[in-house]
Amino acid sequence: MPHDAQKAQSYRRTVNRINKVITGLQRIGVAFGPMELLTVTGRRSGRARTFPIAVLPLTGGRYIVQAFPNAAWVANVRAADTVTLTRGRRSSVVRLVEVPVEERRPLLREVVETQPDHVAERYVTNGLAAAPTADAVVAAADRIAVFRVEPA
Repeated sequence: MPHDAQKAQSYRRTVNRINKVITGLQRIGVAFGPMELLTVTGRRSGRARTFPIAVLPLTGGRYIVQAFPNAAWVANVRAADTVTLTRGRRSSVVRLVEVPVEERRPLLREVVETQPDHVAERYVTNGLAAAPTADAVVAAADRIAVFRVEPA
């Protein structure tokens, strides 16, 4: 396995462990940062699947941006009519509308320019962008799903 693939796989394992902690804290009512729990029906299993996810306030609304290639939640959201977002003890049923590629570009630029540096670095580590710069992340807009949170 090439070094970059090993690094991405190691990072993914670490994130999965941290996500279990975040999910547990959110379920007992502890909310922090932009994290919320996204619950969506599995496209094949039909079972509810829950993922901790950052919901970002960006120009024009609230958005969820894919951080990993082939993320299961992305495929499930694309197949679902609605999802549930939970923050602490508050839940709401919403629609996640996928943003067209051209409209993603300014949103991705805003993410890189307004979030901590490690956010842009994550796109490189996970193989979604070539460099941790706004231009490189914007150039990868066709590989990074972005969803706008709308009322159901």
